[in-house]
Amino acid sequence: MDKGFGLYVHWPFCQAKCPYCDFNSHVSSTIDHDRWRNAFLRELARVREESGDRVINSIFFGGGTPSLMEPATVAAIVAVAMDAWRPANDIEITLEANPTSVEARRFSRFADAGVNRVSIGVQSLRDADLKALGRLHSADEARRALEVARSNFDRVSFDLIYGRQNQTLEDWRTELGEALELAADHLSLYQLTIEPGTAFGERFARDRLPGLPSEDLGADMYELTQELTEAAGLPAYEISNHASPGAESKHNLIYWNSGDWAGIGPGAHGRLTVGNARYATETYRKPREWLDAVETFGTGESKRDTLSPEGIREEAIMMGLRLSVGVDEDIIMININYLTHLGLLESSAGKIRATAKGRPLLNGILRELLA
Repeated sequence: MDKGFGLYVHWPFCQAKCPYCDFNSHVSSTIDHDRWRNAFLRELARVREESGDRVINSIFFGGGTPSLMEPATVAAIVAVAMDAWRPANDIEITLEANPTSVEARRFSRFADAGVNRVSIGVQSLRDADLKALGRLHSADEARRALEVARSNFDRVSFDLIYGRQNQTLEDWRTELGEALELAADHLSLYQLTIEPGTAFGERFARDRLPGLPSEDLGADMYELTQELTEAAGLPAYEISNHASPGAESKHNLIYWNSGDWAGIGPGAHGRLTVGNARYATETYRKPREWLDAVETFGTGESKRDTLSPEGIREEAIMMGLRLSVGVDEDIIMININYLTHLGLLESSAGKIRATAKGRPLLNGILRELLA
């Protein structure tokens, strides 16, 4: 069964590095946009030659902050990709954006470039928390950006982070209620995680990040999130993603359903099936290194591994169990009676899925299934 094919384009630059962010993002005072555009188009030609003729279901501009890209670069990538592969009738073209007023003013130009879905990094509707998270916009700017986005794009999603410092359950109830009033058809709601190598990670290691929620409060916040989004008609279709029926992110579903995608740009990962082999691909992480490699050697790819049948199966389990629909029973090759007895997994209609009780414990469940 064809599980879809997508293109992921990584733009590595941001105006500032957020203290919680462990993505491959960099701050640069000067960017040669023409040089970057040419490198992306060269990579597209390389991937097209290898992948062959396919239907492309989605294009996703991630980062970094892709709304800092020149709209002409976005337009060129979209045009070349639509010519290289056969676009699906309902192709989804998403661009991640920050809600600063400068970036929001460019939304109409991104729409003209072919973008039909925008994902906005709101992160909080509270000014004090936005400052603590290192964000450069205000809550009012976020609200205005959402209005501008809805007037320019068919589909609009935005992100929020909860479990922030000194945030109470009632604080989150109120803020999520406000977010649901602003929401179109998709929300991404992430609990704050402290990642090693980030500014927050360093502060946490020195015991200088007070007010983080206890494990019990974090669990209560997660349960409240499920309750309020379900009641608002945006149930979770994945651990952290909520949508009205039919408005799920096509691009992310390619990941979670173990489809193919080409990843171009610094630090981008991909999965490509060529002939009878499935490959995991990686590109150079550092922007200068990636750019030099594309221009000098004709490829930004730094690593390629052939996935074994067992590796493919394990990835399908790890990704598929994140979805509310679950995975096909035939890829789970161990007895799961004890996990179903504990109420963590359930089986029906040929699918195995994590229960409401099991979803917050998914990492532990996966360790058991893949041991």
